[in-house]
Amino acid sequence: MSRQELLSPEGLRVDGRRANELRRILCRASVLNTADGSAYYEQGNTKVLVAVFGPREPRARGQLQHDQAIINVEFNIAPFSTSERRKRSKGDKRLLEIASFVRQTFEGAIQRSVYARSQIDIYLHLLQHDGGTLETCINAATLALVDAGISMDDYVCACTAGFIDETPVLDLNSVEESSIETPDLTVAVLPRSGNIALLQMESKLHSTKLDSVMELAIEGCKHIHKKLDEAVLAAANDLAEKLSH
Repeated sequence: MSRQELLSPEGLRVDGRRANELRRILCRASVLNTADGSAYYEQGNTKVLVAVFGPREPRARGQLQHDQAIINVEFNIAPFSTSERRKRSKGDKRLLEIASFVRQTFEGAIQRSVYARSQIDIYLHLLQHDGGTLETCINAATLALVDAGISMDDYVCACTAGFIDETPVLDLNSVEESSIETPDLTVAVLPRSGNIALLQMESKLHSTKLDSVMELAIEGCKHIHKKLDEAVLAAANDLAEKLSH
C-alpha cells in the first residue's frame, strides 16, 4: 500500500480520522473478581484484557529480591484476535518482546521498594488486534495496577505516532503499521512529570522528523491520561455504591 493511499488529498486516513485524531477509547477497571486488579481496554478495534496479582510471594525463591519487588509480565494473543487463525507458543519472539517492553516500562514506574521480597504479576491478553498493541497493553496495565492498589509514581500512558506523506499521524492502526513506508514510534510518559518511561521504534525515522512525531505522541498520551482517570473514578464510584447498599 502506498503512502498516497494511507492519506487522502483531503487529509483523511484509511479509517476516516484526521492526522492528529486518536481512535475511540473505551475502558473499564475491576472487570474480574478473581484478580487483585483488572481492566478491559480498547482503542479502536484493538482490545486487551489485563489481570494483576500481587504483591505476593515469588514463585521461585531464587528470584526473590530483598530490597524491591519483582515485576513479572506475561502476554498472550487470542487465536481469534486477527483474521489469521494462528496459535502462538509461549516462546514466540513477539510475545516475549511485548512482555519485556511492558515489564521495563513499569519497573521504573511502580514503587518497587514498597513491596520488597514480593512479586507482582501482570497478565495481558490481546483479544483483538488492529494496531497499537504495545500502547494498548501499557494503558490497560496502568488501569489494572491502579485497580489493584499498587503504588506507582504516576500513571503510565502510551501512544503511537508515525509519518505519512510528510505528515505526523497519531495512533496508528493495523493498516498504517503494516506499511513499510510508515515509521512507527511508541512513547510512554508519566503525565505529571512528563518523564519518558518508554521510547520504542519499529522502523527508521529521520532525526529531523523525530521531534514532531514525539510531540504528537505525547499529546496523545495526555488525552489517554484523562480517559484512564475517568475509568478509575467510575470504578471508585461503583465500589462506593455497592458498599452503601
